[in-house]
Amino acid sequence: MPQLAAFPKAYMQALCKDGTMRLSEWFDLAETLDVAGLEFYAGFLELADAANWPVLRDEVERRGMTIPMLCCSPDFTHPDADERERQIQQQRHWIEMTHVLGGSYCRVLSGQRRPELSIERGLELAAGCIEACLPFAQTLGVTLILENHYKDDFWQYPEFAQQMDVFCRLVDAIDHPNFGVNYDPSNAFLAGDDPLELLRAVSQRVVTMHASDRYLIEGTLEDLRREEDGSQGYARRLRHGEIGQGLNDYDAIFSELRRVGFDGWISIEDGVDGIEQLERSAAFLREKIQQHWP
Repeated sequence: MPQLAAFPKAYMQALCKDGTMRLSEWFDLAETLDVAGLEFYAGFLELADAANWPVLRDEVERRGMTIPMLCCSPDFTHPDADERERQIQQQRHWIEMTHVLGGSYCRVLSGQRRPELSIERGLELAAGCIEACLPFAQTLGVTLILENHYKDDFWQYPEFAQQMDVFCRLVDAIDHPNFGVNYDPSNAFLAGDDPLELLRAVSQRVVTMHASDRYLIEGTLEDLRREEDGSQGYARRLRHGEIGQGLNDYDAIFSELRRVGFDGWISIEDGVDGIEQLERSAAFLREKIQQHWP
């Protein structure tokens, strides 16, 4: 049966930029959610000192939870070979961080979709860099998870493999036991894709999931696809919302995941409107998991 983790979506600025919140404060809030794990982000300020890694792991485990996943954003499509090598070394650093924190899954991305980058060259660069990281990940028992992502907060351009056809080609290009997919249904909307169509295309490779939901502020999905085209800037018509109240069909999503035998971690990306919202989302997901994995 899948297990729930939580991600501090609402507190990223405080935990990663201005330091106005300590991770222990987030742990206090997370204890109210009845989840088994906490997904970490590599940019948490307190992770800059490697001496903190085992300390934070111990603190989370004392609270009856684990740290199953680390969220990272390598830029493997950078045009400069030296910078790509630096990104590979950074990813290996994050893999080690995942291992010390007690986790089994470390996110990778393809990189930025720069205007001058061709699809074929981008696939070659991203696949090559990910494959360069896999032997080290395997030695530490860590699985690299490629997310159908939109755009890292600090990138100029969106994700190279944002669109479903490119994402599926990249997934198909990498065959390794320590590689899989982190599926995020909401990000498919941002790419102008159908989340269920994407899931059915990669469900056999899905090992973790980001649970989120989006809702339209105005207009229709066709308006979104026509105006946003999954590229420039964040989608103006879409906002994060309480899980179960937005556009995603979680019964259909969980039915497909159950069909292929999924039993991995589901990390909740929600709570932008407060911890009470995150509590409701966690309760919704627990109920749905019980329904589909009785």
